[in-house]
Amino acid sequence: MTMKKGPTKGSGGKHRNALRGKGPTPKAQDRTYHKAYKENKTAERRRISDPRIAARRRVARFTSDSDDLVIGRNAVLEALRVGVPSTQLYIASRIEHDDRTREIVKLAGMHGLNLLEADRLEMDRIARSSNHQGVILKAQPYQYSSLQKLVEHADKKNEAMQIADSEQARVSARPLFIALDGVTDPQNLGAVIRSAAAFGANGVILPERRSASVTAAAWKVSAGAAAHMPVARVVNLTKALESLQERGYYVVGLDGGGTSFVGETGFESDPLVVVLGSEGKGLSRLVRNTCDSIAGIPMSTLVESLNASVAAGISLYAVARARRTAKPQD
Repeated sequence: MTMKKGPTKGSGGKHRNALRGKGPTPKAQDRTYHKAYKENKTAERRRISDPRIAARRRVARFTSDSDDLVIGRNAVLEALRVGVPSTQLYIASRIEHDDRTREIVKLAGMHGLNLLEADRLEMDRIARSSNHQGVILKAQPYQYSSLQKLVEHADKKNEAMQIADSEQARVSARPLFIALDGVTDPQNLGAVIRSAAAFGANGVILPERRSASVTAAAWKVSAGAAAHMPVARVVNLTKALESLQERGYYVVGLDGGGTSFVGETGFESDPLVVVLGSEGKGLSRLVRNTCDSIAGIPMSTLVESLNASVAAGISLYAVARARRTAKPQD
């Protein structure tokens, strides 16, 4: 008996999953079996082992862009001699030592600094230059005082001296500050700090913006005076001066075209703030308007202005001299 062939059974969607696409073909370097993948891995291992990249990673662990660094044998030696507060000394591996480097290592040990040895690539990276002569000193950030602490300390010193026998001693103990308006050179700042210490000032006042900071360079120029001369940073110098005036201070600005000479303003025997401007622009308008008096330095017409640190030294000497020669009050 012959059977008639009926309709054949179809897939009926049973194999629909098998018909789905696999997506785009992976790139050659992403296929583990491909030659391009193996070449890419080899190049990556070579890049990781690059000594320059390794040096960059090691340096990043110990340094940052904001670090205050002293670079070079002479500069580092001078910084250690005057006692610039520091944390670490970097020495190049296989360095050829001389008298300077031997003294540097000795002083660093006496100050208890961390000594880190680094290869040439690391030293170049830390110094951001190849001109380091194999030694780099990392200085500590300077610890600024607040204006309130400066005033409180000056007031206590003044009160303690009011029992002195002589009028000159009592007048000499009156609070004296020097404020800088727009002085941006750290070396000028260091010299001002040194003069302030030499003539018995109670502290230095700086604005936070458009002003030099107490860096290692300023510390060196101060010849160590920054260690015991407090420096305060204020947000707004004009408001800081006004707050001092409310406490009984007088403010004398040093600038050309003044009505008197420095040391002859009549405010020398009072609590006093002497304000210096930059060599080029002088005092800003707001600071100048805040001053109780504007005083100048008598000098030859051949010279238009003096360096800020020189002017500070002359002004502080003039104030100290006026206080020493003050006549007793009736």
